[in-house]
Amino acid sequence: MPHHGILMDNVRVDISKMMKAKSDAVKNLTGGIEYLFKKNNVTYEKGHGKIISPNKVEVTRKDGSTGVIETKNIIIATGSEPVSLPFLPIDEQTVITSTGALSLTKVPKHLVLVGGGVIGLEMGSVWKRLGAEVTVVEFLPDITGGADKEIAKTFQKVLQKQGMKFIMESKVLGATKNGELYKIEIEGVNTKAKQYLEADVILVAVGRRPYTTGLGLENINIKVNNRGFIEVDPHRRTSVPGVWAIGDVIPGPMLAHKAEDEGIAVVEDIASPGVGHVNYDVIPSVIYTHPEVAWIGKTEEQLKTEGKKYNIGKFPFAANSRAKTNDETEGFVKFLSDPETDKVLGCHMIGPNVGELIAEVGLGMEYGASCEDIARTCHAHPTLSEAVKEAAMSAYSKPIHF
Repeated sequence: MPHHGILMDNVRVDISKMMKAKSDAVKNLTGGIEYLFKKNNVTYEKGHGKIISPNKVEVTRKDGSTGVIETKNIIIATGSEPVSLPFLPIDEQTVITSTGALSLTKVPKHLVLVGGGVIGLEMGSVWKRLGAEVTVVEFLPDITGGADKEIAKTFQKVLQKQGMKFIMESKVLGATKNGELYKIEIEGVNTKAKQYLEADVILVAVGRRPYTTGLGLENINIKVNNRGFIEVDPHRRTSVPGVWAIGDVIPGPMLAHKAEDEGIAVVEDIASPGVGHVNYDVIPSVIYTHPEVAWIGKTEEQLKTEGKKYNIGKFPFAANSRAKTNDETEGFVKFLSDPETDKVLGCHMIGPNVGELIAEVGLGMEYGASCEDIARTCHAHPTLSEAVKEAAMSAYSKPIHF
């Protein structure tokens, strides 16, 4: 920042105050939900719910008392929990999940991430910026499985430039603790070569699984698949009439906004059967790092697998006026479109505020937009959104400013 005339010294981090701010934010958000319940006359119980019949749910409250709620419809929306590894028992102090990563009392000296997926990289990125050394151990050749490979490789390079280290195509075999440090044994997936790392904190981020423990699914014979997800039809009805399921407990991306749309659709279907709809082809994904990563629709790899032809349109933030002025020029916007109709098939971004920029593309795709539709829509100057316009223009013609 010195070249912008902003000089700083003696910059410090107060983790206790940071964690209090985090807790206050969580309290305000959950309190907001309670307010909305009251405002909309929604009766709610605090406790553990267990389905005892297709129209009855038993609630066990914190004080141990129980009650039974009778209902015509049940919506299962219990979310997911982190997957654990048997040889790395979680204590949420030094061997942690994403939950523990949000409650550490000090900056780790060396944080080792087991898994290079979205949640682990988000947490690792935060603690790296706060001063920790961060090493990622990933089983696969690429980080962020499911992302467009070009984006994933660029993302890894950006994180490496920030100082994060990566050990790819490797797996953790175990860890032994000596004092405050763990000695972590790592083996190459293909080479079988072994290496060891020392770390004071291990973050296990190898995925999430549906949370259905103690829910009583077996009481009414709700079908689940071999991975524990509740099986549903296109309208999110389970195998038991009157029982519905949404969010992380059913197959599909584990995203809060997907669950929200599914919740609305289910309630619409209960009120008026067949009305509720979710377009699963237009669900955005965002990685909240710095810079951010976002995508929607098909990746190049998916289109190749499907044997579909496509055009590519790209525009770098290095050529965007707002990004250059703000010194946030890493990354680019990439469109994939149908070569005959110009219809947008997918869009992938890495750069500043792309978690916000992706919404424009989602709206366009929902209405069947072509790249030209987006490119011929006037975008304010100077804004980051102009990179979206120029990338769309590049897919069917060529950009103006690059």
